[in-house]
Amino acid sequence: MRLGQNPAKSVNFVAQPAEITVAVVVYIPFLGGYYSEGLSVLKLCLGSIWKNTHIPYDLMVFDNGSCPEVHEYLTLCHQKGKIQYLTLSEKNIGKVGAWNYIFGAAPGKYVAYADSDVFHFPGWLSPQIGVLELLPNAGMVTGMPLLASEELSSATVAWAKANSEVTWERGQFITWEDFFRHSGTLGRSESEIRHYYDQNPIVRIGVGEKQFYASASHFQFVSRKETLQKIFPLSADRPMGQVRQLDEAINRLGYLRLSTPEWYVQHIGNSLPKNQAAQELDKFLQSPQKNSQVNERKSIWDLKILQKILRWIYDRIFEILYKN
Repeated sequence: MRLGQNPAKSVNFVAQPAEITVAVVVYIPFLGGYYSEGLSVLKLCLGSIWKNTHIPYDLMVFDNGSCPEVHEYLTLCHQKGKIQYLTLSEKNIGKVGAWNYIFGAAPGKYVAYADSDVFHFPGWLSPQIGVLELLPNAGMVTGMPLLASEELSSATVAWAKANSEVTWERGQFITWEDFFRHSGTLGRSESEIRHYYDQNPIVRIGVGEKQFYASASHFQFVSRKETLQKIFPLSADRPMGQVRQLDEAINRLGYLRLSTPEWYVQHIGNSLPKNQAAQELDKFLQSPQKNSQVNERKSIWDLKILQKILRWIYDRIFEILYKN
């Protein structure tokens, strides 16, 4: 039996999602060994989003079966309004499984994805979204100079060669310092990294006054949701090792895979930065963190104590009208 009328029926306005959904997947099963600094790295990642994103966005976090300490932290952030959409999965469904979920659920026109060990520099989001607006056929844009397999960006190179208004050249345009700044965080030996660098040139593309590299990475990228929905869901029967499906699908469908010459993001790894390349990250850790979302204007009705009082009054009125 229904008592009274649902008060939501008289509401004439529903909050609309931001045009951009920033999405992060988290997996920290315990705080020890490989994951001993996992929660600190996660806090650095999310803190850099809150502090350094200067345009409206919604933050979506998918936790892939992490430990209770991580759940507690994320839940607290959600309750404080710092995370707009939070999903706590009971079990680890794999990174691609998490992608299948978030790229289907993300409400924004654009999706900015990052692993939970990525640092975002001030103003990181606008330039990457700008690339999508400049190039309607861009499928993935990563915000750092990236040297990756040209095989996965063959459609990008073919597009550049076929377009008379686009310039392209192949060479070692990414410096060793920039290459090692990223690759040195991936757990490989320096000699192995150096060998790959010496053997693999990069294609540099010019569009007007803008330059890009024919490469992108699944650890951080921006894309249109409509593009991702043409690709997902993908096969997700293993926890890791299937992420290359995304790179291959973007390339197979003829979309551009691009990275920027400027550093807008930085891969951290599983430990907090301790070297020279991480000076900007260290400065961030030492500075006060505040949320720089531009759509966070609050009113008197956001005061928790006032909401509590009004809710108590509403409960009493409902009891008088419908229960007594």
